[in-house]
Amino acid sequence: MSPKKSLLLSILLLISLFLGGCFRTLQPDPGVEGVPAFIPPTKVILTNTPIPTETPNLPETPVSNNHCQDNLTFIEDETIPDGSKIEAGASLDKRWVVQNSGTCNWGEGYTIQLIGGSDMGVESSLDIYPARSNTTTTIRIQFFAPKEPGNYRSAWQAFNPDGIAFGDPFYIDIVVTD
Repeated sequence: MSPKKSLLLSILLLISLFLGGCFRTLQPDPGVEGVPAFIPPTKVILTNTPIPTETPNLPETPVSNNHCQDNLTFIEDETIPDGSKIEAGASLDKRWVVQNSGTCNWGEGYTIQLIGGSDMGVESSLDIYPARSNTTTTIRIQFFAPKEPGNYRSAWQAFNPDGIAFGDPFYIDIVVTD
């Protein structure tokens, strides 16, 4: 090896030894790990606690599970337009297109009831076919025209299971002829 290379190698070796001695190795301090942190004592404040007494039994307040709104919107007469001339005693298949425009689904307990005019041979309360909220459905009643000539109207309204009327009333309006 040439003397220049030996000198350079010796200087590099000395510099690396010198720099290596300048840095500490990172090891945990054994004195800090075993010492717990200081936690001040908790102050205890004594208070007078009332002695429990018997609570009177109050009647439960009924809670309604019905958080929706009932509504019916009349759309159109599907059969037998208002003012239709009908023979006395004839059978009438009346249909109305309506929308369940509320947020409640119509199911068991929902009815339509006669609210005015002639019953035209029909019971005054009938079940509504189930209809989901925001759907269109057809309400159908089989009427019988009165035997006497004249103008007749039968008005109906929807009722929820609690017996509360809701929505648009709808009706059949006919003229009975001889």
